[in-house]
Amino acid sequence: MSAWRRTRVRRRTHRLIASRYPTIGVFDDLTADPDELRVAFLLANATNDRITLLGQRIGALADEEIITGPTASLVMAAFLHADPAGGRFTDGRLGAWYASFDVATALAEVRFHSMRRLRLSAGGFPSSIQLRELIAPVHGALCDLRGLQADLPSLYDPDVAGYGEPQRFAVALRWPAEGGEPEDGILYDSLRRAGGINVCAFRPTMVALPVTQGDHYQLHWDEAGTGRAVKLTNVAL
Repeated sequence: MSAWRRTRVRRRTHRLIASRYPTIGVFDDLTADPDELRVAFLLANATNDRITLLGQRIGALADEEIITGPTASLVMAAFLHADPAGGRFTDGRLGAWYASFDVATALAEVRFHSMRRLRLSAGGFPSSIQLRELIAPVHGALCDLRGLQADLPSLYDPDVAGYGEPQRFAVALRWPAEGGEPEDGILYDSLRRAGGINVCAFRPTMVALPVTQGDHYQLHWDEAGTGRAVKLTNVAL
């Protein structure tokens, strides 16, 4: 994998999560011991029907990657509570810090994927989703795929059904064959907003704490599925 261009990044990123999720985790300030943290995460999710998957994901993280401190749970959630189907550059075994260099791109990404899920339901529309903006710097030497859409069309397939090839590509970067050096993550162009740039950070320690809360947004779709995004001043949690 040494042929890929790497770009060292130290830049603020924007990530959006549902506003109903709290910004302070139960175990943010209780312990710094990795083994105790593993048990704590499992206990906190003991009634979760995805407990087995959570345990597998914790096991995929090295001790030094299980972070603690104020807002650490927001970062850990990105790795432990990700979609079992994975994303463009993650398979189901472990999530990543997916974020954008600007909030407009982050909104476009969330709007696209939310719209796709709503379309799968006969009663998906009308619908509204409130989102909380998370802001955090990311640092690392990332595999830089920007500007390579024409050269690497399989990695930039706009259809989520075509994520198989980019997932396999990323797995080889994240967990290389014996003797290989793992990559920190991937830098890539957004397909949901022209000119937008996304980052997929493979390790929790790449995200600098504390994570800062930004604005709240609401995505709304009418009965016909026409959507719009608005910034909120009053947020009902």
